[in-house]
Amino acid sequence: MSDAICRYGDSIYQHGPYNDRIYLMKISRDDVPDIISLFEKISNENNYSKIFAKIPASVQPEFLDHGYRVEARIPGLYNGIEDGIFMAKYPDESRSRGVDMEEIRTVITESINKAEKRSNSKLPSGYVLCSCTPEDADAVAGLYGETYESYPFPIMDAGYIRETMKDNFRYFSVKKDDILVAVASTEMHPEEGNVEMTDFATDIRHAGLNLAGNLLDWMESEMKDEGMKVAYTIARALSYPINITFARAGYTIGGTLLNNTNICGSFESMNVWFKTL
Repeated sequence: MSDAICRYGDSIYQHGPYNDRIYLMKISRDDVPDIISLFEKISNENNYSKIFAKIPASVQPEFLDHGYRVEARIPGLYNGIEDGIFMAKYPDESRSRGVDMEEIRTVITESINKAEKRSNSKLPSGYVLCSCTPEDADAVAGLYGETYESYPFPIMDAGYIRETMKDNFRYFSVKKDDILVAVASTEMHPEEGNVEMTDFATDIRHAGLNLAGNLLDWMESEMKDEGMKVAYTIARALSYPINITFARAGYTIGGTLLNNTNICGSFESMNVWFKTL
């Protein structure tokens, strides 16, 4: 189960009851302000509790005028020149409440403190980094299914994994004895010069070995070669392991998206981390 991905003009958005939201994933300036009115219509028809938009700073005023507020910012997200803004509107204000910001700030602070004590731990003997191919799709989807009770995109579906491999997604894994034990992906936006580091999962039997950190280091190197200028992630705000992984890799916190994503069975707030490559 997942929400639909739709196109309006040259913009791309996702919406549906699974995440109970609209998510503007890619925007064309030519579609503003008409797309804002479209979202009002869709939201009213479906009683969505959140509208969430990733936009360049140049169109921020139009969204502010329609009741959106800033939740996160990434400097230079668009080709290293223009800031990216994550904005939200809450048709149902209760969606923005009930967030333990004190606990989230504790996770961020402790992650940054641990980053100062970063150790250059390499892959243990017997573990190897591998680029995933369509033949790995079943194993990738299987590990995601074991890791996440729910997820905003259908990554538990091997068919979805294969389809995204044809687009601007690349999947990276760690294998031991030819068995996939950790995975992550990159979603590249070449026309924007940025990449999302996402979909991290590690088999619990191989936890505590910094497999995600090793994957992230490798992914960054590959994305630099692809010409990406800025990397970012949208990470579960209360998950120490993933926040520590990005803090240790030199990422900077950009903000928190409130009750943003249906992941692991409930709506969770998400931290935005970013890094210039």
